[in-house]
Amino acid sequence: MTVSRRQAVREGWLHRVAVTVCRDERGRILVHRRSEQLSRFPGLHEVVVGGAVDVGESYEQAAARELAEELGIRVLPRLLFTFINRSGLSPHWLGVHEAVVPDTVAADPDEVAWHGRLTEPELRSALLEWRFTPDSHEAFSRYLAFRTARS
Repeated sequence: MTVSRRQAVREGWLHRVAVTVCRDERGRILVHRRSEQLSRFPGLHEVVVGGAVDVGESYEQAAARELAEELGIRVLPRLLFTFINRSGLSPHWLGVHEAVVPDTVAADPDEVAWHGRLTEPELRSALLEWRFTPDSHEAFSRYLAFRTARS
């Protein structure tokens, strides 16, 4: 049986979400503020770009599709790890990717109200001062732990 993400969230069923931490050539991380018109977390900031994984789609395919839809870029993100995230609206498998993205992006105004790039120290401060989505906090802390463990 196939259900929509909306129904999976409403029923509390596990579903899959693919997100990407977007870095530029200098290592700065793309951060954006969600459009006020979005139904989930309007106006909150995010450290990741992503969305639901469709039936029959891999995490990598979904992450690449979401980058094209939301930022107008075509890159192949690299899947780093997956985990069950319980910090959002409902539990979901979260596939966390990383990609180096160009300096110029064409953000979809229906999805992205503002975007900018922050260094890791700037982002750590912003996470304490700005309002971010629950996925952003959880995914970014695990992303940093993953990178530390690999170095």
